[in-house]
Amino acid sequence: MVASEPALQKASDLFVRCLEEEGVEFIFGVPGEENADFMMSLEKSDAIRFVLTRHEQGAAFMAEIYGRLTGNPAGCLGTLGPGATNLITGVADANMDRAPMLVLTGQGATTRLHKESHQVMDVVGMFEPVTKWAETVLHADTIPEIVRKSVRLSRTEKPGAVHIELPEDVAKHPTGAQPLNPVRFRRAVPADKIVDAAFDALKKAKNPVIIAGNGCIRKRASKQLRLLCEKTGIGVISTFMAKGAVDMDADYCLYTVGLGSKDRMNLVIDDADLVVTLGFDMVEYHPRLWNPGKNKAIVHADFLPAEIDEHYHPEVEVVGDLAHFLWMLNERLDANPVSYDFSAQAAARKGMSEDLAEHAEDDQKGAIRPQKALWDARAVLGPEDILLSDVGAHKMWIARHYHCHEPNTCLIPNGFCSMGFSLPGAIAAALVHPDRRILGISGDAGFLMNMQEMETARRLGVDLVMLVWEDKEYGLIAWKQENEFGRHTDLAFDNPEWMGLAKSFGWGAHWCDDSAALKDTLEAAFEEKGPSLVVIPIDYRENPKLTKKLGEITATI
Repeated sequence: MVASEPALQKASDLFVRCLEEEGVEFIFGVPGEENADFMMSLEKSDAIRFVLTRHEQGAAFMAEIYGRLTGNPAGCLGTLGPGATNLITGVADANMDRAPMLVLTGQGATTRLHKESHQVMDVVGMFEPVTKWAETVLHADTIPEIVRKSVRLSRTEKPGAVHIELPEDVAKHPTGAQPLNPVRFRRAVPADKIVDAAFDALKKAKNPVIIAGNGCIRKRASKQLRLLCEKTGIGVISTFMAKGAVDMDADYCLYTVGLGSKDRMNLVIDDADLVVTLGFDMVEYHPRLWNPGKNKAIVHADFLPAEIDEHYHPEVEVVGDLAHFLWMLNERLDANPVSYDFSAQAAARKGMSEDLAEHAEDDQKGAIRPQKALWDARAVLGPEDILLSDVGAHKMWIARHYHCHEPNTCLIPNGFCSMGFSLPGAIAAALVHPDRRILGISGDAGFLMNMQEMETARRLGVDLVMLVWEDKEYGLIAWKQENEFGRHTDLAFDNPEWMGLAKSFGWGAHWCDDSAALKDTLEAAFEEKGPSLVVIPIDYRENPKLTKKLGEITATI
C-alpha cells in the first residue's frame, strides 16, 4: 500500500502551527498588507494571543519583557519597510539585555525583491547586527526547520532575538510539511578540574567578593548562589540587571554597582583579593571601572567564555551551566568549609543602607526627592511585585536606591539602554503576572516616547501604575554635561497637562507634589481598576549632590 500524501495547507497556517508547537503564547505587533495571510492564520489559533499595539517599538518592548520574565520567546510583528525599521530599537534592546524573542516581519513577494520596489529594503541585513540569527523563508517546506532553529537559538544561553522574514507570496504557498516536535537539551556543565581550580582560588583568598550579573537572575542560579553565600558569607554586588539574585535583606547583599562614579561598593572591590564574576555581561559595567589597574585576580563563571578585554583577564574561566557550577561549588564547600573576615564588607553594607534610608521621612512639598520616591515605591510593592525602569536620570537613582527580594522583580534596560521601555514593558509584565503589582517609572521624556501605548493598556484592561518623574528636560544628559562642562546645553521642553492626558485615555490620574502624601497616592493608584498615572515633580537638585558625595567617598573602608 502506498502511503498517502499529507494534506496540503497554506504556508502561513503551517507557520502558526509551528509557533503553537513551540509553546509561543503571545505575539505583539502592528500588521500590514504583507502580513495579511499570516494574520488570517493567526486569528484561527486558540493557543496564541495576538496583542495589537500602537507602534512596533512598543510591541518589541512588550515581547522583550515577556521573554525576560518567562524565559520563553514571544513574537513581535511588523510589516516590511517602515514596520520593520520601527521594531529594531526594541529588538536591539532585547538582544543586548539577553531576552529571548522572535521577530516576525512581512516582505514583498520574492518576484520583486531583486529590483527597486515599493517599501522593499534588506530587512534581514538590517536585523543581522541586533539578533542572534536572521533568515528569510524562501520555500514553504523549510518553515518547520526555520521556526525550530529560531526558538532554540532564542532560548539558548545567552538568550536573544531571532528574526524570521516571511514574503507575502511564500505565505500563500501550499505545503505538506509538518511542525517539528521541540526537543529540549540540557546545557553542558563545567568539568570537575576547572571547578576545582575555582574552589582553590576561593580557599586561597582572604577577602573575596562576588559580582553577580544578568545570568544570575535565572531561578536555579539564584537559588544556588544564595546557598553559597549562606555557607561562606561572601558578599554579592549585583549589576543593575541582577537585582534580586540575592535578597536585599541578607547580610551578604552588597547592593549594586554600575554608576560611572566610584560608589561604596567599588571600595569593596578595591579591597578584594579575588573577584568572582557570575553571569557577568561586560555590556552592563565595563571592567576598566572596577579593575583600572588590570591587576585583579578574577574567576569568571558563565554560560560563555569571557569577552576579551585588557581589564578583564580571568585566571580561571568556568564555562557551562551557571547553576550547575554553583551547585558543584556548594558540594565542595560542604566537604571543605571556608571562613573569612567580612567586617569591612559589613561596614560598606551599613553605609549604603543608611544612604537608602536618608530621606525616608521627607515631608518636602513642591518637589519630591528621588530617594523618597524610591523608598515609598519599595514600601508599596511586595517581594514578588515588579518595578520597571525607563532610561534617564531616574534609572541611575533606581539602580542605586531600589533593591529587591526576588530575581526579575526590577527590570532595567542596561545593555542597549533604550528610552521608551517602561510603559510597554509594564503592559507585558501585567499580562504575564496579572496577580502582581506592576509599577513602571519613567522620566517625562521617556514616557512620551511611547505614550500611545496608554490606549493599548486601557483596551487590554491591565492593572498597572506608571509613575512619571517630571523635570521638563532631558535630565540625565543635563547631569552628565554639568559634570563635564559645568553647564548644559538647551535640553528643556514642555509637557502636556498630565491629568487631562490620563483621563483622555481612560486612565486613573494622580498628581502629587507632597512627599508625605506620595505613599498614600501610590496605594490609591494601585487600588484602582485598570491603568493609572501618577506624576510627581522630581527634585533633581539631588543629582549634583550625589555626584559630590560619590566624589568624596574615601579610597578605604
